[in-house]
Amino acid sequence: MNTSSCISISTTKPYCRIINSYRSLSHFGFSLPNNLIIHTNLSKSHPKSVYNHEFHCCNNRSRSQDMGRTCIVNLDRRGFNVCDWNWGHARGFSSNFHVDKGSNSRGVLVIPQVASDIRNHSTSVEGHVNEKGFESIYIQGGLNVKPLVIEKIETESNVAKEGKEETSYNRVEVNGSNVNTNFFKDLNESTTPKIVEREVSEIEKEAWQLLRGTIVNYCGNPVGTVAANDPADRQPLNYDQVFIRDFIPSALAFLLNGETEIVKNFLLHTLQLQSWEKTVDCYSPGQGLMPASFKVKTVPLDGSDGGFEEVLDPDFGESAIGRVAPVDSGLWWIILLRAYGKITGDHALQERVDVQTGIRLGLNLCLSDGFDMFPTLLVTDGSCMIDRRMGIHGHPLEIQALFYSALRCAREMLIVNDETKNLVATINNRLSALSFHIREYYWVDMKKINEIYRYNTEEYSTNAVNKFNIYPDQIPSWLVDWIPEEGGYLIGNLQPAHMDFRFFTLGNLWAIISSLGTSKQNKGILNLIEAKWDDLIGHMPLKICYPALEYEEWRIITGSDPKNTPWSYHNGGSWPTLLWQFTLACIKMGKPELARKAVALAEKRLSMDQWPEYYDTRSGRFVGKQSRLFQTWTISGFLASKMLLENPDKASLLFLEEDYELLEICVCALSKTGRKKCSRFAS
Repeated sequence: MNTSSCISISTTKPYCRIINSYRSLSHFGFSLPNNLIIHTNLSKSHPKSVYNHEFHCCNNRSRSQDMGRTCIVNLDRRGFNVCDWNWGHARGFSSNFHVDKGSNSRGVLVIPQVASDIRNHSTSVEGHVNEKGFESIYIQGGLNVKPLVIEKIETESNVAKEGKEETSYNRVEVNGSNVNTNFFKDLNESTTPKIVEREVSEIEKEAWQLLRGTIVNYCGNPVGTVAANDPADRQPLNYDQVFIRDFIPSALAFLLNGETEIVKNFLLHTLQLQSWEKTVDCYSPGQGLMPASFKVKTVPLDGSDGGFEEVLDPDFGESAIGRVAPVDSGLWWIILLRAYGKITGDHALQERVDVQTGIRLGLNLCLSDGFDMFPTLLVTDGSCMIDRRMGIHGHPLEIQALFYSALRCAREMLIVNDETKNLVATINNRLSALSFHIREYYWVDMKKINEIYRYNTEEYSTNAVNKFNIYPDQIPSWLVDWIPEEGGYLIGNLQPAHMDFRFFTLGNLWAIISSLGTSKQNKGILNLIEAKWDDLIGHMPLKICYPALEYEEWRIITGSDPKNTPWSYHNGGSWPTLLWQFTLACIKMGKPELARKAVALAEKRLSMDQWPEYYDTRSGRFVGKQSRLFQTWTISGFLASKMLLENPDKASLLFLEEDYELLEICVCALSKTGRKKCSRFAS
């Protein structure tokens, strides 16, 4: 075989095809032929592709071998595509990616001398001693670089042996499905996992059966769960897609149950969907953007009678309500990547070159310079869990809390070298400024509200107390009697001359989980939830926001949205999926009894109500009028909450403690003008 046309090889199935549009690679001194064909066979537990623009899994097909230059690619290795940080979208080297089912090709493994500079994970090479970074990856013949070439032959017996290897878990039978009751292995132990036995309730058995019924397969491998799986729903809309934010509680439930393959596949496949060129009216999204969702489609195979292939089709917002790109998807992806490593102990995934690249692309998108003077992330309405017009444009708390958490998770996972040290420094500065900004200006309690009530306005001095020119008349009448004497919360939004005093649950819970708030503020948030239990929990936890927009305010702010009527959906509806985040926050703050009380409320009704997406009315008594039934993140959020309460030591792996070094990195110290006096420690 001509080794100049081979990258690597794998002999297991299923078969996938990737069609990758590319721009001229003149940056690297060469360009690729239009008829470049790459053959690959992918194993079950490994990534299916490198950076690409369409993903295909082919079956029942035949195609001649003489369609051009061929390369055999083993995608079990790190992604072999070029990404330059100053050069457009990430690009793989292939133009067309085809697979011939029944091909028994064998090839030569070519490992470029580059990879992670922390650990070496390849079993085919002695090591990568001289490897530097992702930007040094080349294709043989493209540049005058001589790669390491090693012969690798895989036999059928070896493949069979690998297929028989299984991890030993204790499981119970649940309506024909296995549920792992040995939730965790101590990450410090290298011996047999510690057995944790507990009785699984009937509602949990039902939940596991329903959750497994939502699993989506691509190329024969699980890659995610659909948003809802109601068999009676004849118009699923986009609820039959795999949403990144919706899959997070499902991923957590699978990880806690010892089922890691689906989460790993999900992380790698969504990574490959990053940086697509889908557009809204010919305008391309920023490099590093993660899709809101994706769907596995089966399409006819060109030039084949009866053949078909599976295609991953992502949605970056061009098909969503309002055509808004999802800001939170990339943040959730980074948070889940860290959670995967913490629970499984598999840090090799984080250190793959393509994964490190994905982290950097996502961070560069969020940290790019702009006109905004605040350290918070500026976004539009509909860019997060509240994906409709609800007056949260600007700097909503939910995005800031997820942004802060993603920055801390990314800093923990990034491999520090000459190419990333500046990025890490930027992250540290942003974290310091962001935590100060949120703690100082978003926090309200009885004392702070009284201070705002006595604000002077039109202050132009750099020493102004009312820095955002907030008018005291903005304090809503409901808040005066609602705020408790003990406790407080982080407001929903802050902009010039505007404070959104609504309580947004997700942002406040994630501020606790990520330590965005101070320890005192985190305790105050839970104190407020406990004091206002009937308002925020009621008959079904938890209110997505409080209070609802009503009357003229609802008409103006939502545009008379018929789905976001008062006390419904995003406008004060109750969302059971928030249970798992509430559980994490309670465990962190030493109040698991609050989470147990909330989970017990949900357990009484969820199964009887057929696992609805959300509940309506002020106290959450009615199933939402447009609520999807058998909503996946309702099911998985309940399961994750139950398992977190049973395993609080594992819950501690998922939240972040206070980083005291950030308090010492004060951006005010960078200013030598003496015009500013920092109030960080006072806050």
